[in-house]
Formats: sequence, structure tokens, C-alpha cells
Amino acid sequence: MPLSRRGFLTASAAAAVAPGPATAPAPARTRPFGRYGSPARRLTPGTLYVDPQGRGDFTSVQAAVTAATGSGRTLVIAPGRYRETVAVDAGRTEMTWIGASGNPRDVVIVHDNAAGTPKPGGGTHGTSGSATTTVRADGFTARWITFANDWLRADHPDVTGTQAVALKAQGDRGAFLHCRFLGHQDTLYADSPALSVFARQYYAHCYAEGDVDFVFGRATAVFEHCHFRTLNRTDLAAAPYGFVFAPSTAAANPRGYLVVRGRVTSGAPDACYKLARPWVPSSDPTARPMLTVRDTRLGPGIDAVAPYTDMSAAHPWQDQRFAEYRNSGPGAVVTVPENRPQLTDEQAASATRAVWLGDWTPWEGR
Repeated sequence: MPLSRRGFLTASAAAAVAPGPATAPAPARTRPFGRYGSPARRLTPGTLYVDPQGRGDFTSVQAAVTAATGSGRTLVIAPGRYRETVAVDAGRTEMTWIGASGNPRDVVIVHDNAAGTPKPGGGTHGTSGSATTTVRADGFTARWITFANDWLRADHPDVTGTQAVALKAQGDRGAFLHCRFLGHQDTLYADSPALSVFARQYYAHCYAEGDVDFVFGRATAVFEHCHFRTLNRTDLAAAPYGFVFAPSTAAANPRGYLVVRGRVTSGAPDACYKLARPWVPSSDPTARPMLTVRDTRLGPGIDAVAPYTDMSAAHPWQDQRFAEYRNSGPGAVVTVPENRPQLTDEQAASATRAVWLGDWTPWEGR
């Protein structure tokens, strides 16, 4: 069977995916939790096990989160497709989620709300409410998990609020390692709980895909060795098809998004995507969005001549904090220097994960 749009969304890998059979979660195993124990042999007393086939403590992720009160709890999640919304409140600090197989394709948390989707009690979800998974707690870590939102514009032509978030992360010290974030518009919301809070987040060896502003928010976030892929669009007649980053960094925050040793690829025609545009939300009209992309390969899908554009004429991208350093690939070619601000070597020496994240070193012992 040909790969459906929704099948592509949940089966997409961290490399270009050619049409073909959809990838299903791994088959049932006698040891669904791999090397991470079981309810009969717990990894630690605070470890809970999730398995859709009933071999764990819970069959849904949210049920396990609800039961995991206090701090320092671990969820080991067996291979499966978990169609649900999940929320980790601020009180569940230092929580860890582990995809038991060690392959993020196998553990998929997915739902299909959009900003314009009606809520049961009236009104619509809005962008934040559309998130499949919301993490408000500090010290959260996820490994080998796919967070997805498979809501599709083509299925809902009457809906104008097309933002559909896969993950909204707000806590400080949030680490996502070998995870995937799948969606279309507003896929990964790397944010903070308040304007005055500079929440730090670290994404390593992750994959994110989408079309419009699919990595956005006001967090202080480092993306190291990450792959960003822009999707093709058949609903638009002309470029731009979308934008990879839309930071909304608070003016008082000296550090926004930092992309290091990553790559940007595309399933769309050449030059159909912008690298970024600044988001100055109505809730913070003084925001000065910040994005630094360094030592990263930008494929031909990025418009090399004009990689940045405005979201609002009142807040031109030139007034924000966008910069690049030693990028490569056809999308990184500098043809119009004023359109591509570059860091000096001295400035680049301070654009590192250590400077961005301070006394928090999530790359150690991973």
C-alpha cells in the first residue's frame, strides 16, 4: 500500500523517506522493556512501566504520569503507538522517560488536535492546547521517543487555526536525546513558563520536521547534532512554503536558540523555505528573537539569497538577533551579505552550549 500522508508523518525517519510501506511499531516481545527491567524486576523503586498490551503497570503514558507523583520518577515505555494527549505538570520534577527499545521509531506518542479544533466544553484548543505532549516540569529528560501531531490541513479545510504542536516544553533543564518531533505547523514549541523565566533546554541527536515555524518559542535552547527537515507542500502555488525557526526570545534574555553541528534538508523544491523569521507575540511586544546557527549544513531547500523574513512589518528581522557562523551547503552560500549576518571568530567563541546552558551540563554521562 502506498504511504499515506498520516503514515508518512508517523513513520518519517531522520533521513529522507522515499514512498513505501509505513513503518509500524516493533512487534510484541517477551521482554517489552528490554534491559530496563519489568514490574516484577523494577529498575528502581520509582520506575513505572507502560505497555499498550498490558504487560506493564499502565497501558497509557498519561496514566503513568498521573501515578508518578513527587520528584525523580522514571517511566519506561514499551514499543507501541500511544494515541493520547499527555501533560506533565510542574510538580513532577526530575522525571525521565525512556523508550525501551532504544529506537525512537518504536515508541510514538501521537494525537491530532489543532489550534482550531473545537474543545468539548466550547471554544477551540489554541496553539498551546493543541499539543500532544506538554511538559511543564523542571529537570525532564526523554530518550528514544517520538512526539507527533498528525493533524492535517487537507483533512480539515474549514479550520483556520492550523497550528498543531507535537511537544510543548516549558521547564528548565529539559533534555531530549535521540527523539523525533513530527508535525507540520508549530511542531516543536521550545518555550518557558513565563516571560521572566529563561528556561534552558537541550536537544541532542534529534529530528524535527514540519513546514510553518516548526521550531518556535522563547526558551534558551541548544540543538546539537540535530536534523531539521522541511516538508513539501502541494497547497501553495509559490514560495515561501514555510520557515524552520520562529524564536520569540525575551529582550532581557541574552541567549535564545543555538543550533550547532546540525543539518537542514528538504522534501520541497530548492529555495522554497526560509531558515527563520522572528516571532514577536502580542503577549510580549518587546521580544527580541535570537537565533544562532553555526557549523551546520543547510541544504538547497533553504533560500540562500534571503534566508530570513519578517513575520510582522512592525518587527523586521534585521532588528532582531539572527546570526550564522561557518555554515556549509548550498543553502548557506552568502550571495547578499547584508541578508546573512555572520559572527566574528571572537563572538563565535561565546556561542557554545556551555555558555548557553551555564552550570547545567546535560551532555555529560549521556
